[in-house]
Amino acid sequence: MAGAMKGRIVCFGEMLLRLSSPAGQLLLQTPQLDTCIGGAEANVAVSLARFGQPAAMASTLPDNALGWGARDQLRMHGVAVDGLRFEPGRMGLYFLTPGAVMRPSEIVYDRAGSAFALADPAAYDWAELLDGAAWLHVSGVSPAVGEQAAQAVLDAMTAARACGVQVSYDGNYRASLWAARGSDGAGVLRTLLAQADLAFAGPRDIALLLGEPGLAQQGCAEEAIAACFAAFPQLQRLAATQRAQDSVDQHTLSATLHTRQGALQAGSYAMHGIVDRIGGGDAFAAGMLHGLHSGWSDSEALEFALAAAVAKHSIAGDFNLASVAQVEAVRGGRLDVQR
Repeated sequence: MAGAMKGRIVCFGEMLLRLSSPAGQLLLQTPQLDTCIGGAEANVAVSLARFGQPAAMASTLPDNALGWGARDQLRMHGVAVDGLRFEPGRMGLYFLTPGAVMRPSEIVYDRAGSAFALADPAAYDWAELLDGAAWLHVSGVSPAVGEQAAQAVLDAMTAARACGVQVSYDGNYRASLWAARGSDGAGVLRTLLAQADLAFAGPRDIALLLGEPGLAQQGCAEEAIAACFAAFPQLQRLAATQRAQDSVDQHTLSATLHTRQGALQAGSYAMHGIVDRIGGGDAFAAGMLHGLHSGWSDSEALEFALAAAVAKHSIAGDFNLASVAQVEAVRGGRLDVQR
């Protein structure tokens, strides 16, 4: 087992305000909307901080009560916020209609022209933001909101590569955001994945980026993984979850981790009565980063990451607020009241 790494884990991306209809109701069925702060990269930062890691967030937020509130949420959970910028503009929003029984959840994005989307890429001082960092974590969501955001993500990854900071990239493909830009995003995302040491992506992501639809077909996973490693020589680890759904609140979740030396398969968890699946993938990414940053073996990191994702399904909101002890309780199958 390698020793623990030193340095911060810097997460860069857009923070969002989530507005959700109450459970069992469609959007605007009643005037009530529940709110929380989220966003893929911020979700990872909060989870890492809850695990005791030195997590930091870099982003651009609107210089108003919504942006300040998002900052304060990060502070409350122990995330460093010195990398946040505040500019005039609007907060990115998303509206969630939670699913039930056999009706899936639905998300409507309202983030075009946000302060983050319009921020000048040159305004980020990556030499300063990455000073003392061990990892940079980004995702494919932020590039989808606009050309300037895409350039900022590429600049961050390029700067990280240049100064020896490892890069973690979560595919997080958002077809609706790319469609609004009149593109499928494959070219942009391919350029980003080429900078990553660790990626969270499945066969469908790989098929899109490589322009080979056949790789997304059932039974082609190993072929897709091999093609991905061949196309991206910088990439060392490729992780993904596998989900089987019986209904909206009954899923079975497992995960794999592929390296250039071989593959690891984590155990599976049957989840019943799911509270909130939003942010589950981010919880998985945070769990993997926590394990690798702590110097754990790939196997230990994978098992912890999967348990972290499972724990998130029991917690409302975007953030996974589970502690290391609570994730370990999931791993151990301990269901008795903890006293």
